[in-house]
Amino acid sequence: MTNYQSKIDHYTTLCQNKNTSWQSINPEFASRMNLQNRFKTGLDIAKYTANIMREDMAAYDADNSQYTQSLGCWHGFTAQQMMMAVKRHQKTTKRSYVYLSGWMVAALRSEFGPLPDQSMHEKTSVPALIEEIYTFLKQADARELDHLYKALDEAKSRGQATQEIMAKINNFETHVVPIIADIDAGFGNEEATYLLAKKMIEAGACAIQIENQVSDAKQCGHQAGKVTVPHEDFLAKINAVRYAFLELGVEDGVIVARTDSLGASLTQKIPVSQSPGDLASQYTAFLDTTEIHNVNDLTDGEMAIKLNGKLCKPVRLDNGLYQFKEGTEKARVILDCVTSLQSGADLLWIETEQPNVNQIAELVDSIKEQVPNAKLVYNNSPSFNWTLKFREQVYSQWETQGKDLSRYPNPNVNAKALMAPELDNTELAREADKLVQNFQQDGAREAGIFHHLITLPTYHTAALSTDILAEGYFGELGMLAYVRDVQRQEIRREQASVKHQDLAGSNIGDTHKEYFSGENALKAGGTANTMNQF
Repeated sequence: MTNYQSKIDHYTTLCQNKNTSWQSINPEFASRMNLQNRFKTGLDIAKYTANIMREDMAAYDADNSQYTQSLGCWHGFTAQQMMMAVKRHQKTTKRSYVYLSGWMVAALRSEFGPLPDQSMHEKTSVPALIEEIYTFLKQADARELDHLYKALDEAKSRGQATQEIMAKINNFETHVVPIIADIDAGFGNEEATYLLAKKMIEAGACAIQIENQVSDAKQCGHQAGKVTVPHEDFLAKINAVRYAFLELGVEDGVIVARTDSLGASLTQKIPVSQSPGDLASQYTAFLDTTEIHNVNDLTDGEMAIKLNGKLCKPVRLDNGLYQFKEGTEKARVILDCVTSLQSGADLLWIETEQPNVNQIAELVDSIKEQVPNAKLVYNNSPSFNWTLKFREQVYSQWETQGKDLSRYPNPNVNAKALMAPELDNTELAREADKLVQNFQQDGAREAGIFHHLITLPTYHTAALSTDILAEGYFGELGMLAYVRDVQRQEIRREQASVKHQDLAGSNIGDTHKEYFSGENALKAGGTANTMNQF
């Protein structure tokens, strides 16, 4: 809570102490500008938002209905619009975060042009986007406070009561919320990870998500060819991120450890075991091997390792990578998660191949046997065909129950038959949609999911909305496509974007000009401004 009058008193005293040299400075104007920029540095933001996340994690531990959410944003403007919408519709920003997706940075923000999610984009583009997002969120604060200040001045000029407006100023809730930022696999070794983490934290990130893939062979979590690293390598990078947080004074910084082992069948290196049963030997035990009985079973260039007293030849691909045994995926995930939490990570991310609460819960329950307070950040990924997968789940459940399915196509015969539009109003489709609607609360309750995010939603909304507008505008609808489907909707939804000049900072600029130049200010607003039509 801010005490507006206390700020004014502070600046009044400060100006008076400067004798006549600051006589042109208005203490109330200085107070307003100070309050419009509550967070002076990215580290201020990181410390503030880290505390919010810690409080939210504790609240979730006490009540699993108190889960958190975010949407992935690829530009500061999309993050700003998201948080303004959340505040307008939900009346609070509590438990709402921003997710920064490495996928979208690669696809939309690289100087190389659109890239796949393989850590080929500039590593500095990630902290740059964090800083950009917080610049836009802080501007949302400044804009809203500027409107309140104008309302306060107007009320004073009319001799009206100001208590309600003052209460809104003093209890103003910022649009600045936690960012969970994707550092991919660290963009190099543990020192490179540490250096990049510092840049991200200095830009404002309070939570850094890091994955256990090989940095120079990184793949999107929903594509093939993923290669994991031994636990010791991954834990070194977790340590690197923690040291970065501590060096910069963000002691509550949050580390999200992501495992891709559920869909990864390869490793680049075999770790060296120092003692029986250590992490290296557990990792090595997952390798796909063939027992050999003498050295003649090896050909030139092949190698052998001793496992459980037997000499074995690991399966090695032509590219030099080693293969894990089939069926070890879940065990590897559980070991990844347990060791990460026991070695400094705060939250887990398990990349799955479909959104199935029971599957996620099975893994989390096994992890909780060793780490009872384990919590997930879960990717509600656009890479899932949500409609199809949930209709399949309902179909399978009804089939087990012996329910009549004769009116529905068999997905075992035609894999995508349940996507047919004519099924949209059927009982099966409605039941599937209900499961989708309840997925986040079900996952929070049953599967330990503390934070639900969608990685790439604003990529898809930009593509869809642009396609719809282009179809109409360049077609028969012409200008009506924009007026009916964009502007009219903005007006009726009371979106700030309809007054784009104000949203971009025009009114804030006019206010500042008045502060700086008084009656001599040349302002962009006024009766001739077409923005007054809205």
